[in-house]
Amino acid sequence: LGLSTKQKVTAALRILAYRVASDAMDEYSCLADTTSRNTLHLFTQGIVKLYKEEFLRSPNVSDLRKILYDNAKQGFPGCIGSLDCTHWAWKNCPVSLAGKYKGKEKYPTVVLEAVATQDTRIWHAFFGSPGSLNDLNILDQSPRGWFKKKKV
Repeated sequence: LGLSTKQKVTAALRILAYRVASDAMDEYSCLADTTSRNTLHLFTQGIVKLYKEEFLRSPNVSDLRKILYDNAKQGFPGCIGSLDCTHWAWKNCPVSLAGKYKGKEKYPTVVLEAVATQDTRIWHAFFGSPGSLNDLNILDQSPRGWFKKKKV
């Protein structure tokens, strides 16, 4: 008997949601490691293909003009969005890196930086800065040039 699409999609979602290894799906959904990995790969390829043009892209000149216009109407001329950083605990951080990734949280963290507009759309995300850095240091080293390269 073949595996159902529902089983395969559930396995892919569990791998992504709970950050488990693909071989952990064997006990839960009766999928072998290879099948889980292949399913995850096909699932993510499908998501990218489906949403790339609309959502998985940098803003173009037209988007930036609209963002600037909307923010100017709200009293924030020249603003392209709200930037924030959040620290994610790194449970399995190697001891050799713990000092670099340990900041005010007192445990190792990895930082997610995001720029969002008022319509809750995330136009920029960067993940991987050490938790020992503050928001300004992260901003300085971020590859955020996506909005500087375009003439508006």
